[in-house]
Amino acid sequence: MYKPVDTNLNFVEREKEVLAFWKENEIFEKSVEKNKGGECFNFYDGPPTANGKPHIGHILTRVMKDIIPRYKTMKGYYVRRKAGWDTHGLPVELEVEKQLGIDGKQEIEKYGIEPFIKKCKESVWKYKHEWEVMSDRIGYWADMKNPYITYDDNYIESVWWSLKQIADKGLLYKGYKIVPYCPRCGTALSSHEVAQGYKDVEEKSVFIKFAVKGRPGVFFLAWTTTPWTLPSNVALCVNPKEDYVEIKVGDETYIMADALVGSLFEEGQYEKLSVKKGKDYEYTEYEPLFDYNTGAKEKAYYVTCDGYVTLTDGTGVVHIAPAFGEDDSNVGKRYGLPFVQMVDSRGRFVKEAYDLVDVFAKDADKMIIEKLREQGKLFKELMFTHSYPFCWRCDTPLLYYARSSWFIKVTAVKEQLLASNASVNWMPPTIGTGRMGNFLENVIDWGISRERYWGTPLPIWVCNKCGKVHVVGSREELRKLGGLDHDIELHRPYIDEVKWQCECGGEMVRTPEVLDCWYDSGSMPFAQWHYPFENKDIFESTFPADFISEAVDQTRGWFYTLLAVSTTLFGKSPFRNCIVLGHVNDKDGIKMSKHKGNVVEPFTVLDKQGADATRWYFYTASAPWLPSRFSAENVSEAQRKFMGTLWNTYAFFVLYAEIDKFNPTEHKLEDCKLTVMDKWILSGLNSLIKFVDEGLNEYKITETSRAIGEFVDNLSNWYVRRCRDRFWGSDMTENKEAAYVTLYTVLSTLSKVIAPYVPFLAENMYQNLVANFDKNAPLSVHLCDFPVADESRIDPELESGMNDVLKTVVLGRAARNKANIKNRQPLKRLIYNGKKELSPELKALVEDELNVKEVDISADSAKYISYELKPQLKTLGPKYGALLGKIRALLAEKSDEIAATVKSGKTYVAELDGKTVELAEEDLLISVKNKEGFSSESDGETTVVLDTELNDELIYEGAEREIVSKIQTMRKEAGFEVVDHISVAYKAEGVAKSVFEKGTYKADVLCDADGNDFDGYTKEWDINGDKVTISIKKI
Repeated sequence: MYKPVDTNLNFVEREKEVLAFWKENEIFEKSVEKNKGGECFNFYDGPPTANGKPHIGHILTRVMKDIIPRYKTMKGYYVRRKAGWDTHGLPVELEVEKQLGIDGKQEIEKYGIEPFIKKCKESVWKYKHEWEVMSDRIGYWADMKNPYITYDDNYIESVWWSLKQIADKGLLYKGYKIVPYCPRCGTALSSHEVAQGYKDVEEKSVFIKFAVKGRPGVFFLAWTTTPWTLPSNVALCVNPKEDYVEIKVGDETYIMADALVGSLFEEGQYEKLSVKKGKDYEYTEYEPLFDYNTGAKEKAYYVTCDGYVTLTDGTGVVHIAPAFGEDDSNVGKRYGLPFVQMVDSRGRFVKEAYDLVDVFAKDADKMIIEKLREQGKLFKELMFTHSYPFCWRCDTPLLYYARSSWFIKVTAVKEQLLASNASVNWMPPTIGTGRMGNFLENVIDWGISRERYWGTPLPIWVCNKCGKVHVVGSREELRKLGGLDHDIELHRPYIDEVKWQCECGGEMVRTPEVLDCWYDSGSMPFAQWHYPFENKDIFESTFPADFISEAVDQTRGWFYTLLAVSTTLFGKSPFRNCIVLGHVNDKDGIKMSKHKGNVVEPFTVLDKQGADATRWYFYTASAPWLPSRFSAENVSEAQRKFMGTLWNTYAFFVLYAEIDKFNPTEHKLEDCKLTVMDKWILSGLNSLIKFVDEGLNEYKITETSRAIGEFVDNLSNWYVRRCRDRFWGSDMTENKEAAYVTLYTVLSTLSKVIAPYVPFLAENMYQNLVANFDKNAPLSVHLCDFPVADESRIDPELESGMNDVLKTVVLGRAARNKANIKNRQPLKRLIYNGKKELSPELKALVEDELNVKEVDISADSAKYISYELKPQLKTLGPKYGALLGKIRALLAEKSDEIAATVKSGKTYVAELDGKTVELAEEDLLISVKNKEGFSSESDGETTVVLDTELNDELIYEGAEREIVSKIQTMRKEAGFEVVDHISVAYKAEGVAKSVFEKGTYKADVLCDADGNDFDGYTKEWDINGDKVTISIKKI
């Protein structure tokens, strides 16, 4: 009837069988199709890049993105799960450069743009197979047969359409701005890209002496953290409203901000000559630092004024190089300063800097500092640590560099962006109010152009004569304007060849840049459907998404670009709910990296512990947005505690159900006479269904998974353990039937509850328990509806009472351990003092579980225990220091009275030496002492006292239980089946001998006869001090 269940924890092979079953029967496809036409739940899959291998962080994102669509599908929603691939951008180009052994743009162009682009197109699929295998293996369900691909012409056409819309709104412009620039990649970066690449670095800053023209020995002192920009210096800048001093130090006079003198000079080291406002120094001229031929025609080398100069550090005098800083550029424009750029687009010094030619900017710092030292212009060097941006793609230090770029005027829609952000249910909420909110408050225009090759070509054509700009929004428009009779591939270099005549007689030529690849991924809500050219109805029904999820580093990546693109186009956020995932660290909480050797390869875990174990670990370890401490050991522990416990419970059921040929279709729960344990576990099951259903609807993944784990623990370690003997015996009694039907109901229902969490384990259980018997049942657990709680079976009072029982049992076991009395030794009684009284049924459970003859309910446990009290010096010392001796005496004299008062929440008041002393529970160190013949434990709310006195009858029963336990152990060790009957031979003394002679143990171990020979499986035992030899044999 049932497929045998192996109790080993090797889930990997079982999962592979389930995978094969899903594929053979197209379960994923059927799960989507079955709800077609129903209410939609929309999920957007953030596109990974297939030219990089998946890592353990991708497992986290996959499992978090998978659980909600699975749940919503089981709730009857139509959930499309279109996969996607992010295929453009510099990471691809860098990979191809490596493959070809070339370096940089010049070598790419020498190799040829067309063959280079073809190589890029091949490269993007380098690890596609690994991604698909990993996604399959982890149980991530997405439509990978029909994915959206960002390099596809249909996708690009939709992106072009969006840019035309933005241009038509007047939000697209070309600007000459200071932008973060990667000299290695030869392109500018957007602000959200820069935000991903900051590192703390220690570098040298310098204080430089700029000689005032016509005043020998007088210098402006300026501070800079970028010595490489000094050869491009054209001015100095001071704050017009602040005080500046001239101070004499030795033979030299320095000009700097009055407020900062103390940071460079000690009192008495200088003489203050004058104090003036910064404005008074405006246009004061100074000598150039270097003799380089800058080619500047405009007036330079004088003092300017601007309020951006602060007095937080440095000297209050800032050097100005308009080509390398936004503030510098603004000052330069206002004063008409020359534009001097001594570093080229490769980040290397030009020939005019004759002693620095071809040296990389950051590498030139040392040479420049040394030159200034030799010329006596260096005042001081200072090491400092600061956060500096590096290219997120190639790890090169970025330069702030004046470039001509195309921008989207995001600042114009800032208020709409803030409103879009506020409309999102961010998890955690601090992302919306903090990380994302702060970024949007300070949002700057988005530089979307990249001076590269492999990307969506900007659809912008500019007239080479009159400068007219035209943005193309479709292939049809391109064909008409370019006079084409066919579509061409929308990539460089093909698209660059399309030109047409301007009205002025000039030629319209495409601007050579490609689009920021983050704009590609931010366009996926509409571009994945080739909107607006087709699938208009699908886009409108799937926008905005109900749910997205990626790691925290996407806050200023994909999350931002999604918000920016959709808000600019459609005026609203493209997603409603977003779980922001924390990073996956190693077991010590350290970020994984190859050079630290702490990287965990995904398949090492998937091939050993399996997908479900990995999923369960991520769901339960911590809230999704917190960093997780990942290790194979942690996954194994999660597997053992939850999956092992559930699997063994399931195996137990199948073992006995097979023995009794229990067919679940022939029994109904409503016909069964249920015990209190049955009612309790069914109440707990339905409470769990309700909690998980409501929780997953609110994206509470950790809370619901932990609740499932707790329920399974109670199911195994309380319900099954307490009911185990109900499954024994050959007859199908009412009691046995109720146990079977109850446990079957719980396990079969649980297989559906856990399906979104551990889909493989759920399928295994469902196939054996449900599909195996009910031919009308859905083919897979993932084609089932999510269970609905039966409110009539929820009994909060029973669940609360059983919690009191469990608490009492824990305390009772602790009291036994304290008294060094085994659980198998019966005791006369247990005295219970708790918040609520236990019903007779629950009392009977406690009696049986703790092996006591009766449970007495008593509000006064003081008869059996006494208290030892000591003063808590932290609180009483400062209040009553001199009285501590007398307080100790009072505590010793009236310990029980004081303990009873403070434990009831009241304050004990006494007069000592004419002073009122007040004692609360937090003022005392309270320890419990047992009175003779009793052992107690308390958790503050409940107190349990065991009567530990033993009489002859209890001693006999204790020995009998020990003997039963030892024989059951021997049956297992000998490899006997649970249904095998045996004979027992013994040699014993004392109480143990009388137990054997009376034979009261026999029924419990299926012993049908006494043996005379010790020719079976034989062992010696100590039964409560009596030496015993036992031999067992199958009959």
